[in-house]
Amino acid sequence: MDTKLKVSIIMPVYGVEDYVGKAIESIQAQTLTDFEFLIVDDGTKDNSGVICDTYAAKDSRLHVIHKENGGAPSARNVAIDMVQGKYIYFMDSDDWVEPTMLEDMVAQAESTQAQLVISGYYIDTYCENERKFVQVQTWKDHIFPSQQEFRENAHLLFDNNLLYTPWNKLYLADYIRDNSLYFPITFWDDFPFNLSVIRDIERVVVTSEKYYHFIRQRSESETAKYRADMYSKREEEHSWMVDLYRHWNLDTPAAKEFVARRYVERIIGCVENVTNKNCTLDKKEKKRQIKTIITDEKLSEAIRLAKPRSCYMKCLLLPVKWCNITLTYWEGKIISTVKSKSTYTFAKLKAGR
Repeated sequence: MDTKLKVSIIMPVYGVEDYVGKAIESIQAQTLTDFEFLIVDDGTKDNSGVICDTYAAKDSRLHVIHKENGGAPSARNVAIDMVQGKYIYFMDSDDWVEPTMLEDMVAQAESTQAQLVISGYYIDTYCENERKFVQVQTWKDHIFPSQQEFRENAHLLFDNNLLYTPWNKLYLADYIRDNSLYFPITFWDDFPFNLSVIRDIERVVVTSEKYYHFIRQRSESETAKYRADMYSKREEEHSWMVDLYRHWNLDTPAAKEFVARRYVERIIGCVENVTNKNCTLDKKEKKRQIKTIITDEKLSEAIRLAKPRSCYMKCLLLPVKWCNITLTYWEGKIISTVKSKSTYTFAKLKAGR
């Protein structure tokens, strides 16, 4: 490994011809210039790959890898095996970053010998009539002096959505390499990857500075989409979180409350998913699925332990707590309507939950 090279940036690319140029330029504009940029064209069918090649032809720090389509996790994994930098940074190809991000995060890592640097970020949701809702995710500046303190406070970072995504983090490459950490080939691969990273991590630093702009377009993330396997995925995710805290041997009231609250909040999302306008199930089948979701004993115990942080969420949980299938069904319908009709309102409510 070339220890003179500070950062290896990894970015999978697929179907982002309208956005990838801005993503690349935001990396080229970094005040830290000592990096390699590994751009993985994951068999894109549009002009994204050609656009990346055009940028790479003019900048020797950019390296474009063209491969058959296998999904974002496979694209990232190909690049992980190629990195030459001391640190690894993961970028999404339809977002952009502030110019001092790499310099500041590397400085944090170098001064603290951190294996992981976590920063704040912005969620920029583009809504109706060109409106934009900006949600800020951040936590205080903090250097965790021990593995145990990080574990005891991880729920605070989870609560601020700082441990789920890869693009607000700088990873020590040796830590990733020595522990053979790769992205699992699954939908929503970011979360299990980061769980594997923090499972036995020892040196973590958090900066309150915000650099990354995660872009939600009205036609994408916040519109009425339906996933038939949403509930099973959320159940799987919950089992991962339970396993993490079991591995940490952490059974404090704060940890138990967080795990429970996280679970019930995502169950509300599962209910909305069933009532989504794009769900082709008939009303009877939708109610049957809702019954299966809200009558689970695990959910009842989670509701008992959870302490919702907003009146909005307390109200949403009432029909579920009462196991009232009809009320829960109509609640899901209302959420779906708001989600599809008013992106701004939905984004604001979601941010304040």
